[in-house]
Amino acid sequence: MEIAKKISKKEHKPILMYFSGSDWCKPCMMLQEDFFDSFEFKKFTDSFVFLYLDFPRNSDLISTERKIENSKLLELYNKNKQFPLINILNSKGKVLDKISGYSSLRDPRYHFELLQKFMK
Repeated sequence: MEIAKKISKKEHKPILMYFSGSDWCKPCMMLQEDFFDSFEFKKFTDSFVFLYLDFPRNSDLISTERKIENSKLLELYNKNKQFPLINILNSKGKVLDKISGYSSLRDPRYHFELLQKFMK
């Protein structure tokens, strides 16, 4: 998180903080495929600093150190433990906007609209 804030400040880019349960959360898996892995998403990659926070059930997927760091950020930025959740933050770590959940209709339009609001 501290590295993301430094990069955000230096490059004048907002932070996109993404909470995912990569191996158990079906909406997270669909959002990954429909949004993050899409050609359209690539247009946004230079406009944000990305911070991916995964909470897998398979404990072998992330290190103990990463689990501890992710848990701290979960308490600060995702108190309701919503998955998936995207927060847009400024370089000081203040939440500017967010979007949670993903519908089985698989329409990432609102996620793209969120990013569009913070494009330069």
